[in-house]
Amino acid sequence: MNVLLLGSGGRESAISWKIAQSSILDTLYIAPGNAGTKAWGKNVTLNPLDFDAVKKFVLENRIDMVIVGPEEPLVLGISDFFKSDSALKNVALIGPSKHGAQLEGSKSFAKEFMMRHKIPTARYGSFTVETLREGIDFMSSLKPPYVLKADGLAAGKGVIILDDLNEAKETFTRILLDETFGEAGKTVVIEQFLKGIELSVFVVTDGISFKLLPEAKDYKRIGEQDQGENTGGMGAVSPVTFADAGFMDKVLNQVVIPTVKGIHKESIDYKGFIFFGLINVKGDPFVIEYNCRMGDPETEVVIPRIKSDLLDLLEGISTQTLSERDVQFSDLSAATVMMVSGGYPRAYEKGKTIYGLNAVTDSLVFHAGTCSDGPQVKTDGGRVLAVTSFGRNIEQALQRSYESLEKISFEKAYYRKDIGQDLI
Repeated sequence: MNVLLLGSGGRESAISWKIAQSSILDTLYIAPGNAGTKAWGKNVTLNPLDFDAVKKFVLENRIDMVIVGPEEPLVLGISDFFKSDSALKNVALIGPSKHGAQLEGSKSFAKEFMMRHKIPTARYGSFTVETLREGIDFMSSLKPPYVLKADGLAAGKGVIILDDLNEAKETFTRILLDETFGEAGKTVVIEQFLKGIELSVFVVTDGISFKLLPEAKDYKRIGEQDQGENTGGMGAVSPVTFADAGFMDKVLNQVVIPTVKGIHKESIDYKGFIFFGLINVKGDPFVIEYNCRMGDPETEVVIPRIKSDLLDLLEGISTQTLSERDVQFSDLSAATVMMVSGGYPRAYEKGKTIYGLNAVTDSLVFHAGTCSDGPQVKTDGGRVLAVTSFGRNIEQALQRSYESLEKISFEKAYYRKDIGQDLI
């Protein structure tokens, strides 16, 4: 099987590492990939948002399956593009339709879907500039802190949590009137704040059946003890200690099954991954958000814990035979720590030479923001490397990741030293 994986981050690095192990793989291409993915396939200079260029490559290279890593091509309708093209319609594409991708692309769509299918989530309201006054009244009916979410994709920066009501009202008004988030913020969702501990749950689905993947917990804040600004994620661990059998049974029956049934009932074309961003509130799961793809950096701990052939599983999605496929997990724990550029998530410099990659022997190093400069590997993003290790428990896995991180260096490198400590 010839496979094209779209994307260039740590998520795609982990997926390409796993796909490369498949017994049914012939050739793996990654577009555009990074300095790490070329160890497991062939990097291709191709923009995942240029659907015509993707089509040309797929046809010229006899691609059997396209796996879409990031959300933007899905929200823009790459799945629909393939299905409506006579030359592409028989090529398997792993990712939902544009309609299905609205579970991530529109907070309002996702909330309305949850309401229809009685999936537990926070109380909310959706407001535009025309209903600004109603939004302020709704916010006043809530207790602090106040959660404001841009309805559309906002590069991970569309969620604001404020303790002061007046500040929240001013921010809400500014988002709508000043178009702070552009098109993504023309509708704003105001949510009740839920107090609890977060985790991520993942499934693969062919739109009818599904397979549950390992759960994970990620760490979003730049600073230790979860202080400072939100990032794309500074590390992740799997499994999650508080997600015991009783809690996961609730997740399955109250969240996962109603979601997959809802997708089928509404005739949504959905073949791919569903990410459930959950919060455990006094032992009960509530959905914070859906993503229409795997999370990052959770992928870097979830994928390594899958013992089964991932490509075989994905083939089951494309042929609607997922229920017949087997998925097995490792009993080992996995922990990943992100090594980021100095200044991230604000302004940072690129082009820093990375040293010590070949010295790491006890961990997997997934490249997230790197590029090749001759024989050298250089930084090319805010999040640069994800260092993942296995252990008999989270503590041992983290210890190995931190020992490996000490062998790697680049100018102004930074990583959190407290990932997973809240679970130990």
